[in-house]
Amino acid sequence: MENVKKWIKSEPVLASFIRVLKSLLEIRFDILNFIKFLKEYNIYKNKLLKSKNYNQLLSIKYLYPCFLDKTAQVKLDPVYFYQDAWCAKKIFENKPAHHYDIASSIKLVSIISQFCPVTFVDIRDIDLKLENLNVVIADARNLPFQENSIDSLSSICVLEHIGLGRYGDKIDPYGTEKAVTEIKRVLKPGGNLFISLPVDKENIVYFNAHRAFTIDYILSLFKELKLMEEKYIYGKQIYDSYDPEKGFGTGLFYFKKL
Repeated sequence: MENVKKWIKSEPVLASFIRVLKSLLEIRFDILNFIKFLKEYNIYKNKLLKSKNYNQLLSIKYLYPCFLDKTAQVKLDPVYFYQDAWCAKKIFENKPAHHYDIASSIKLVSIISQFCPVTFVDIRDIDLKLENLNVVIADARNLPFQENSIDSLSSICVLEHIGLGRYGDKIDPYGTEKAVTEIKRVLKPGGNLFISLPVDKENIVYFNAHRAFTIDYILSLFKELKLMEEKYIYGKQIYDSYDPEKGFGTGLFYFKKL
């Protein structure tokens, strides 16, 4: 398969054709968008020729359609938009000497690492390097850290996935609970914990994507810790309090170990 990919990359016309075909399939062959794309290509080509800008190479060999990006608004996942901003702000405010994160968005972690050293834990390796970012390959159900050793810890949009096999982890109906137990074990007294979890009226398994939990169950899992702050994301808004009438949402929780 890798040889096929290398061969395709070595043939610019073929690679260009495949990108065009992929884009057309993604938009279910929206012929109007394709016609507009060709029209804009010709407009650009004519303007480039008139300008005599010889610093640019324009050719059908390098077509790269991005039909889905032409939207009235920037495409965003509101959950990641709010929760990552919330988590980053909390960590920046607390200014830990060293922060630990369990499998959150690597984009979030990479940004945090530019302000303080970060140890990032995931069952999958990261094929990129950054100064101040240390990657540890481990399972959240068996963290390779000593008891009461971590002062600042986050796990954003992660705990609900553990044990469902989505990311190559072993199937385990108690995956979330085991990870929570490990988090409480390694967090030191006075340490800060920032997590997010799906919330709903019942504890539900959406196999093999994620789970959702009731507020009472989430608080019971972390009953040894003090709840410092909570936020809730419903749709495209973030709220200060839980609203059972809104149904499925995402809860953001800041705990401190006593």
